[in-house]
Amino acid sequence: MNSDVEKKELLRRGQRVAFVSSLVTLGVAVVKGTIGVVYGSQLLIADAFHSAGDVVTVAASAFGLWLAARKKSEKFPYGLYRAETVASLFMGLLILWAGVEMARDGYLKLLKPEATGENPLFPAGAAILSIIANLFMAKRQKEAGEAINSQSLLAKSRDTWLDTYVSAIVLIGILLASRGIPHVEGCLILLISLLILKLGAETLWVSVMSLLDANLDPDLQAEIGSMCAAIEGVRSVSHVRIRPSGPFRMVDCTIQTSPDLSLYKAHELADQVEEVIVSGHRDIDTVFVHVEPYRRESLLALIPVMSVNGLESVIHEHFGRAPYFAIVRIGREDATLEDFYYNEFLDEKLHIGVKITKAISGAGVDILFTKQIGELAFSLLKERFVDIYLVEGALSAREIIDAYRKNRLLRLHAPTHGIEESESGRAPEQADMKESLSIEE
Repeated sequence: MNSDVEKKELLRRGQRVAFVSSLVTLGVAVVKGTIGVVYGSQLLIADAFHSAGDVVTVAASAFGLWLAARKKSEKFPYGLYRAETVASLFMGLLILWAGVEMARDGYLKLLKPEATGENPLFPAGAAILSIIANLFMAKRQKEAGEAINSQSLLAKSRDTWLDTYVSAIVLIGILLASRGIPHVEGCLILLISLLILKLGAETLWVSVMSLLDANLDPDLQAEIGSMCAAIEGVRSVSHVRIRPSGPFRMVDCTIQTSPDLSLYKAHELADQVEEVIVSGHRDIDTVFVHVEPYRRESLLALIPVMSVNGLESVIHEHFGRAPYFAIVRIGREDATLEDFYYNEFLDEKLHIGVKITKAISGAGVDILFTKQIGELAFSLLKERFVDIYLVEGALSAREIIDAYRKNRLLRLHAPTHGIEESESGRAPEQADMKESLSIEE
């Protein structure tokens, strides 16, 4: 989530929708109850009591969202977001209770069917008003619930949609009862009660699972893992855990990166991971990123060599001027030559090392062994989290890997020469030799 202000505004939006829904539901319940009493419609009176019960559930949702909007404090450092989940749990219980009561009423109406010849105009009108009001509220509740990821509002929107069907059944029952066909009323009420029981059980289950920190969104978990793995410098993603907290989520992930990375760079990488996760999902409140050193079965090494001769190829004097590059897979106990790369930039005059680095960037190189490397190429490789080791002497690829295993190679923390020497196309030793000859002359 980008800011606390944005979160509070989203929660206030949910509170407003819940408050308006409470008023509308209460008004409709009063209208249905009054007309039911005046015209003797027991079905309309039962529906009025059902709507009155909905007022309690909406109020519970509003109260939960109000608590969730409270500021974080020393006592509640993670906020009160789960108050909304507790309210959703309470709503699930109330919906179950309403379903049981409606099933009981439907069963009794089957046992003792009633028919009335009264004019159904006003009772039918009250039922139609209830249908229109429920359609309006369900739409608003769903929009607000999806916007702020409020489980209680989404549960209430589903319950309100069912209330629309209940009111439609009430309307049909009133019309059929006025024509002396009461049995249909009891059967339809039983059918609707089963749907309400199903909704209550689902709402209760989701609330309990949320309070138990269950992973309710494996697709989001996989998406976040893929997003983290695509960030340059992240070698592996150990795990991604998502904790639902009311309308928001908290993410805990562990990434692995180069063990030679500085503390500053590791912290910078963790900040980048956090930013990528939060920017793509506004319902994520907090991201915890744990950085671990990368340990895998093998590493991919790049060695500039003078000729193509397998692992016996001898290292070249300079990274950018090597005619070939050996790509070697270094395992725990063995090394495998995977490929040779021809230096297609040998005829270039400037920034050959930079061009080579960009050309091989997609190969997934972990280590570079070199005798000399310029400043620009060195910086670019370090930005790509490639570890660079200095090789002294005319060693073969096999001998270099053996020296690496025995920790005999020095890790470079700076280039061997600057930009000017790289652009002149001369190695430092060559430049020094020419200067010496000039002095002797």
